[in-house]
Amino acid sequence: MVNCYVGLTDSIYWPTFVIAVVAAIIASQAMISAAFAIISQALNLGCFPRVRVVHTSAKYEGQVYIPELNYFIMMACIIVTAIFRTTEKIGNAYGIAVVSVFVITSSLVTLIMTFIWKASIWWIALFFLTFFCTDSIYLSAVLSKFIQGGYLPIAFSFFLMTTMGIWHYVYKERYLFELENKVSSDYVKDLARNPQIRRVPGIGLLYSELVQGIPPIFPHFVSNIPTVYSVTVLVSIKSLPISKVPLDERFLFRQVEPRDYRVFRCVVRYGYNDRIEEPQVFEQQLVENLKEFIRHEHFILEDASREQMPDSDIQDSESLPEVQQSATRVSSSSIQSFNAAKSTNSSIRPIPGSTQLGVEEELQIVQRAKEQGVFYLLGEAEVVAKQDSSFFKKFVVNYAYNFLRKNVRQGQKLLEIPRTRLLKVGMVYEV
Repeated sequence: MVNCYVGLTDSIYWPTFVIAVVAAIIASQAMISAAFAIISQALNLGCFPRVRVVHTSAKYEGQVYIPELNYFIMMACIIVTAIFRTTEKIGNAYGIAVVSVFVITSSLVTLIMTFIWKASIWWIALFFLTFFCTDSIYLSAVLSKFIQGGYLPIAFSFFLMTTMGIWHYVYKERYLFELENKVSSDYVKDLARNPQIRRVPGIGLLYSELVQGIPPIFPHFVSNIPTVYSVTVLVSIKSLPISKVPLDERFLFRQVEPRDYRVFRCVVRYGYNDRIEEPQVFEQQLVENLKEFIRHEHFILEDASREQMPDSDIQDSESLPEVQQSATRVSSSSIQSFNAAKSTNSSIRPIPGSTQLGVEEELQIVQRAKEQGVFYLLGEAEVVAKQDSSFFKKFVVNYAYNFLRKNVRQGQKLLEIPRTRLLKVGMVYEV
């Protein structure tokens, strides 16, 4: 290959060299930033294995940094440079990559014009024939350099698309399995009536991706270890596309019937700039918000009881047990935000009597359970293909996906769960 610097005079050699280096740095930074953004969006869609994403800006969501991907790109650059040795093959690979982007962009814009903009079919045909045909001519020209280095971007894209396809397929099948096999609230009622189930002191936090319903890992845990913590919380961690979630809006609770069994659902919401707290801080915040939820629920039940009864019955002290009895029948099926809870608490005055005493007893039980210890239950689900599945599906699920899952960041590391209080519950998902 002819050196491009041969025809330069000594006076402009170094300025040209500096400009070329700066241009290469700018181009490489654009490629790295685009790779970070694409992988971050793929993570949000469940199309890529878990990696650490660091948001470098509180104002712009798209400014991210992924350490694992950064090291992978560095190693790939070193390996490609050592193998190709000349810029000719790298130029051939770059040409195929750029022209392929042109073809993909023209195809996607055609789809947008058809389904989003709903443009005229004549404009769509004119655009497609003009740009797609022109890009295809360029693509056919650069494909002649395929074996001289042009195979590199196609090999990289095939590897990434295969990884994303395998992960997304099994991730979707696993979620559908949990959704189809989730347990109804009647299961908790059966537990409350089962004398063989022991209640152990402490708070149990069972992590699951399901926002509604009871995950199948919970009855599996109870069937192997017939115990339930005195306070059980089914926790779901969700990320929101905002910078920070205020602390008073982070925890959303819902109580599972029967109320006296103290099983709660909790959705914990984080923004992309929120850092998951240390275990002690997280436990304290969760317990305090749980107490606030219990107070708020009792106030709502009391208010509902007042509206259902005549004024003369509310003024009669002998009717207070009936108020409490009817209050326990009111469902708390909606998830409450604690901004509304605080404003409601300031306007509703609790009536004295056994109902308020029940509130204090519930709060004391939760506080004692917290002092006795908070324990983490994490489902370790092994996903396998069904026996009657095809050979290709068994290979994808049993070998390819499990290889990826065992070599990515684990859930307890992402959530900073202390190992001394972690109990993993194994279960097999047949998809």
